[in-house]
Amino acid sequence: MSDAALVETTTPETRPEAIEAEVRAIGARARAAAQALGLADPAVKTRALTRAAALIRERTDAIAAANAEDMAFARAKGVSEALLDRLLLTAERIEGVAAAVEATAEQPDPIGAVIAAWERPNGLRIERVRTPLGVVGVIYESRPNVTADAGALCLRAGNAAILRGGSESLNSSAALVGCLRDALDEAGLPVDAVQMIPTRDRAAVGALLRMSEHVDVIVPRGGRSLIERVQAEARMPVFAHLEGLCHVYIHAAADPEMAVEIAFNAKLRRVGICGAAETLLIDRSVAGALLPAIAEALSSGGCELRGDAAARAIVPAMGEATEQDWLTEYLAPILSIRVVDGIEQAIDHINRYGSHHTESIVTADRTAADRFLKEVDSAIVMHNASTQFADGGEFGMGAEIGISTGRMHARGPVGAEQLCSFKYRVRGAGQTRA
Repeated sequence: MSDAALVETTTPETRPEAIEAEVRAIGARARAAAQALGLADPAVKTRALTRAAALIRERTDAIAAANAEDMAFARAKGVSEALLDRLLLTAERIEGVAAAVEATAEQPDPIGAVIAAWERPNGLRIERVRTPLGVVGVIYESRPNVTADAGALCLRAGNAAILRGGSESLNSSAALVGCLRDALDEAGLPVDAVQMIPTRDRAAVGALLRMSEHVDVIVPRGGRSLIERVQAEARMPVFAHLEGLCHVYIHAAADPEMAVEIAFNAKLRRVGICGAAETLLIDRSVAGALLPAIAEALSSGGCELRGDAAARAIVPAMGEATEQDWLTEYLAPILSIRVVDGIEQAIDHINRYGSHHTESIVTADRTAADRFLKEVDSAIVMHNASTQFADGGEFGMGAEIGISTGRMHARGPVGAEQLCSFKYRVRGAGQTRA
């Protein structure tokens, strides 16, 4: 069955069976492609990635047209403004997608790299070397740039990718996958190393999660409901990418100007990304002096503020924060604010309410910063920097599939290196064990 047939001709009666069969066929093709890709010359993979970036640039108009169809579909569904922003591909953003693929091409190839090496007293020489994971299933919502990032990173790491994007981004994702597949074909690599599940039907997600014989790991990227479903149903390991409930903590020793700038950027640079701050914590000893300026800057930028009683006593214009606010990823110009009695209470709040994504402390006190970086249990902890730097590209990784909030080996930005496993190579000279 062709991709077009899956989307256009399946009937309500045959759709579940047709989707199950097609997803399994995609998995079988991915497994075969992964075996070939895992042995591919790094230079050939680089050539494919470089060509994919060029094709994305050449097809900017076609990708934008496909995205316009998706935007119209999403608006008709009543999708929120934050999700519409995630979905939108402007010419500038398409260039950013191409640049991320190009940056991935420039990354060192991780496959075969020796992670550690040692020799035993009996003369055995042992190496731990990086290997591909195999087939990676990526399930994500809205953002079509993830399509290119995930496909490119899996290719760099020698993995086949099965991509299941959000229903709103179907056409945009198909256009980007076309660029990757054409580049693979031109480089002489198996085109089925990058495949997309071409249906909006959610039954495809269940089929993918059951396909443990063909898929080695699942990477979900989206809201809590998606993550919880994947973790409950997946029959293979999961790299969890939970929501970005990120915090900025203004410590008593914060530089006032830096505090305003970081708080503003962390919240309002882009409100719809997972690295956007959702809660601001500020020490009571400086709240009276610093909070009015921070609140003024944020309010002038269009941000709605919700504070606890202490925060509202200082800035009466802000709304009241409830317990639910501390647990909410707004993905909107809304920020909850709490006044705390020092670093211990700030750390306790983050570890209790956060999603283990990204947190930042603003302070000139190195001892306080070191304690924060040590004791906050999140994938990314920062000192004097905006949480919006929580991004694989900003970390010099070329691109990322997302930010893993779990505790497996892939934690924080997941780039090509994190999409690898390893094996041991042992070289002897005839040794036998007594």
